[in-house]
Amino acid sequence: MSLLKLVGVLLDYPQDALWQHGDELLAAVDATGLPAVRRMQLETFVRELLKSEALEAQDRWLQTFDRGRAMSLLLFEHIHGESRDRGQAMVDLIEAYRKNGYELAAKELPDYLPLVLEYLSQRPQEEARDWLHHVSHIVGLLAARAGERQSPYTLLLEVLVEYAEGKLDLGSLRQRASQEPRDDTPEVMDQLWEEEAVRFGTEAPTDDCKPNSRPAYRTTNAATQQVQP
Repeated sequence: MSLLKLVGVLLDYPQDALWQHGDELLAAVDATGLPAVRRMQLETFVRELLKSEALEAQDRWLQTFDRGRAMSLLLFEHIHGESRDRGQAMVDLIEAYRKNGYELAAKELPDYLPLVLEYLSQRPQEEARDWLHHVSHIVGLLAARAGERQSPYTLLLEVLVEYAEGKLDLGSLRQRASQEPRDDTPEVMDQLWEEEAVRFGTEAPTDDCKPNSRPAYRTTNAATQQVQP
């Protein structure tokens, strides 16, 4: 199992079957070729995950990635928001997958980061690094936000930035993240959900990837439904 495949598996929603493959995950950590410190940190992450009850780990994942928009693992969420450009970008990404013999079987959207990592794990290393380099500003900001929230998933996101040889200043990004209003608190989520109509605007988010003020739904809007495989 390659590093990208491993990180993708660990970033994904922890299915019950994950606990049946603990030895394989730990063996994959040893084979990553990461520096010793990072390898030890990754092994600790895996062991802590395996020690958790499945329901506990699943709830932690949902609290991290499925509440609010700031920590969404849908990459185009941070680039295009709900603009029409997002739908076309997903169509183009699906075509890129198919061009290289990768047919989507999962129900996730094509820009879902663990799925992107699975695809890149099958591509030449130089190509995979280039792909990740182009989204490293997004992954870096996710890492900073995760770090600000003291999430163990910070490690996985930082490893991806380092793999892409990103030159991001994670310290500065974390400082920015510390100044952002949280969008995952019950009060904020209730406020956003109250009688708010779904809007499909044409304005994309700003370059700093600041999360949009919209309710936290994942795949129910028209712009995404039309491109689901």
